[in-house]
Amino acid sequence: MKGKITKRTVDGLVVPGGADEATLWDTEIKGFGIRARASGTKTYILHYRAGCGRAAPLRKVTIGKHGSPWTPETARGEAKRLLGQVANGCDPAKTRSGDKKAFTVTELCELYLAEGIAHKKESTLRSDKGRIKHHIIPLLGCKRVDALTRADLERLLINVKAGKTAAPKASNGEKRPAGGLTVGGSGVAGQCVTLMSTILNFAVKRGLRPDNPAQGIKRPPIRRMERFLSEQEISRLAVALEAEAVASGNPYPSAAIKLLLLTGCRRGEMQMLKWEHVDFERQCLRLPDSKTGAKVIYLNAPTIELLSSLNALTETHVSSVAQKMTRSQAV
Repeated sequence: MKGKITKRTVDGLVVPGGADEATLWDTEIKGFGIRARASGTKTYILHYRAGCGRAAPLRKVTIGKHGSPWTPETARGEAKRLLGQVANGCDPAKTRSGDKKAFTVTELCELYLAEGIAHKKESTLRSDKGRIKHHIIPLLGCKRVDALTRADLERLLINVKAGKTAAPKASNGEKRPAGGLTVGGSGVAGQCVTLMSTILNFAVKRGLRPDNPAQGIKRPPIRRMERFLSEQEISRLAVALEAEAVASGNPYPSAAIKLLLLTGCRRGEMQMLKWEHVDFERQCLRLPDSKTGAKVIYLNAPTIELLSSLNALTETHVSSVAQKMTRSQAV
């Protein structure tokens, strides 16, 4: 029988007299059905072909018995999810029939994020989580870790590079969220394979598989930025920064950009800079932490002059606030 699987059609499904079972196949999702037995139980099922063409083997998956949590709506959602795995080259029935203790890539990623990231900086971790969420899990999440092959990882590289996991533009014309993690491309593809190699090394150490199939995969070359400001551009930037400081009455954002230009620091290093890190006597910055660990940055004369002016301004502001507080307490 065929018809849309709804609460009404499920409740009305009965086994004809003399038959052992009856099946209603959904008219919207191919292979999704509900089977009723003479005993009265009703079970949601899914049939699909593991591969392309009619010659591909037919697989059968039991979603669950009708009743909480499986309703026509939840079972329909599960059928769509399983068919999505099939479209990505997975075989849910084979996975279920294998070793139920075997980790999937999704479960491995969850374990890695819980126990394998203590050495990573927060900014790196944010990027890793984005690559796992947007690229690795959609393409490899349902695959078993012990069955993962070099070919699987090479396909990951090809598909991310081709933009298969790129977030689509909104129908109303809005742009995608900023950032390369949802766009794909050569750079992100190489980073995804590098991250998978790190995760698989973690899996080897945990005894989840004997080797790392990501090792040796050739990544696309990284496009390094070598754009430097000309003297004219630096002059225009200085004028713009001075104008912004005057207009806003806040000299610190403009000063931070100047310090980036003068020191070559990373943006995060400048954002976390504190006065206690500035050594005026030895004319250097002593950063307790950075992407490469603790380091010392020696300062030139313009940088010392800029920091000194900011320090004097800060001390004046603190003194003014203290005086106001004293007068307020006296009143």
